[in-house]
Amino acid sequence: MPDFFSPDTLTRHVADTMSFYYPRCVDPSGGFYHYFLDTGTVYDRGTRHLVSSTRFVFVFANAWRQFGKDEYLDMVRHGIDFLRHAHRNPDTGGYAWQLRWENGQARVLDGDNHCYGLAFVLLAYSHALMAGVEEARAWIAETLALMEERFWEEEHGLYADQASADWSRLDSYRGQNANMHACEALLAAYRATGELPYLHRAETLATNITQRQAGRAGGMIWEHYKQDWQVDWEFNLHDKANLFRPWGYQPGHFTEWSKLLLQLEAHGEQLAGSRDWLLPAAQDLYATALRYAWAKEHGGLHYGFAPDGTVCDSDKYFWVQAETLAAAALLGARTGAERYWLDYERLWNYCWEHFVDHEHGAWYRILTRENVKYSNEKSPAGKVDYHTMGACYDILPALARRRSGN
Repeated sequence: MPDFFSPDTLTRHVADTMSFYYPRCVDPSGGFYHYFLDTGTVYDRGTRHLVSSTRFVFVFANAWRQFGKDEYLDMVRHGIDFLRHAHRNPDTGGYAWQLRWENGQARVLDGDNHCYGLAFVLLAYSHALMAGVEEARAWIAETLALMEERFWEEEHGLYADQASADWSRLDSYRGQNANMHACEALLAAYRATGELPYLHRAETLATNITQRQAGRAGGMIWEHYKQDWQVDWEFNLHDKANLFRPWGYQPGHFTEWSKLLLQLEAHGEQLAGSRDWLLPAAQDLYATALRYAWAKEHGGLHYGFAPDGTVCDSDKYFWVQAETLAAAALLGARTGAERYWLDYERLWNYCWEHFVDHEHGAWYRILTRENVKYSNEKSPAGKVDYHTMGACYDILPALARRRSGN
């Protein structure tokens, strides 16, 4: 096993993962390809999903900041151009969820507007600005204004989830996932612009989901809610593997929130309210995830567990492991407690053995409870290893803090 406490190990791993995607992901006619087999073969050249389109911008913006390669900055602009001219509807301001791209033309397959999707649009523009794409500053403000106008519910202090393409209908479903990624994107927008309203909106989301909504669901973060933000225990009960709205408690979201709470806390006096609750809440979410989801026999974390604490989906997903790695490192750096670094190393060892493809690059997407691949589809739409490379970028400052002893 490599030394997972060495920054060189993580930066090499990011570079190896980038080499899986670039340059084969680039469609010269517009945007990026979204569907890759284990070998890197593109198996669907035309279908484009908003989540992949935005996450590729995040991936290339961070890679440019880390490695300084001009071609990565070119790809940031290439990706932004596709968002602006293919996904975005200039008449409504919305962004199509799914497209078919052929001969340089976009045909909308699913035009619905998703707050989850807009959160990633905001994240993409924020990271583009941090990479030096100055035009993105106005698009950050534009996107948040759209989210506030179309999805914000002042009564509940949270965003609604889904609307029709023409904004005439707002779906009754409410979910925490869109709000979690909106929090992530707002933190990035604050880092990019230095404007406090972004930080304070992120703080509001974090408080309302991890405190008020968790209080309605046994002290833990449930995924699904009714229109009045009361818990919907039955939503997708028989669809536990739904890509964006799975049933059950999601330990990967517990650890992802743990990471976000620590990132909020780091802004200290810039926050609108007290920060005293943030560290204890982050620790509790992390501990709960590992208590219920760690697979003692085969390693790694299971995907979901039921309200009674039993595992309801024993599969292992790449992103759950990646977000837990980041949370463990941030908690270790913040508290100085060695137990978090022991978790960090144990989980990296597991991922290195079972999830990382040492032949072709990147991570496998889903494994069984016994750590066996389901298919040779490494990166269908939505993945693009945003979670795995993003976790490494989150971990690097934590490793520096560990080395310095601060």
